[in-house]
Amino acid sequence: MSWTINKTTKQSAKNPILIEGLPGVGNVGKIAVEYLIDALKAKKLYEMRSNEMPHYVFVNEKNLIELPSIEIYSAKIKGRNILLLSGDVQPTTENSCHSFCNTLIEAFEKTKGKEIITLGGIALQEVPDDPNIYFTANNESMLKKYAHSKKTKKQLHEFIGPIVGVTGLLPGLAGRKKIPAITMLVETFENPGYIGLNEARKVVKHLNKKLNLNLNNKKIDKELEAEVILPNSSRVKAKKTNKKQEIKSKPEQIEKIPSYLRHIG
Repeated sequence: MSWTINKTTKQSAKNPILIEGLPGVGNVGKIAVEYLIDALKAKKLYEMRSNEMPHYVFVNEKNLIELPSIEIYSAKIKGRNILLLSGDVQPTTENSCHSFCNTLIEAFEKTKGKEIITLGGIALQEVPDDPNIYFTANNESMLKKYAHSKKTKKQLHEFIGPIVGVTGLLPGLAGRKKIPAITMLVETFENPGYIGLNEARKVVKHLNKKLNLNLNNKKIDKELEAEVILPNSSRVKAKKTNKKQEIKSKPEQIEKIPSYLRHIG
């Protein structure tokens, strides 16, 4: 079974920009996109399904079963349509990843989509104090449009290998269809239990500036201020304490988990 896209509402999006943030290193892309879904009050537009989804379920705070999901939300900002793609998992095989990206691109073409932005992390051995964002794109105009005006110490091609998964493959395949696309990669800690809220905050602020989303930077700071390491299987809300912290879950905390931390850890 290939991937399918199922519409969940009569709402539509014309000439949209797509921002992808699936789980990855530090989960920075997932956190950033799900934060934007909340902040922009986006509405769910599509669900993506396949029998290649992982063979497990989650148990939610109501003690009910939830299947892993990949969803696309839509927000309208100053007359522009922005699609926000996030979910609990990445496609699990190389063939599945190609099928997923091609299905997504085909649907994006039907909406006469304008641009694609993918988000991910670059694994470091330590938690970065001031993480850099690096950029790569399938054409030079996208780099000029979205990259930082300031230069980083290194060029991305000097130290990074292949960009694995949807974050890298989607812009690559989009290039074949002449769809402009850019990938934003932020430095983060490689620990599997690490939750890169500080890194996600940098990405959100950059998108806020480049896309004129009109979000309050102080509110972004307040809601994405901690860097967290979660114990295995914990799903909790980050407390405002020190820069790096380890949090143990408590029943009363679970109900207060912000959506951008759900199904992480």
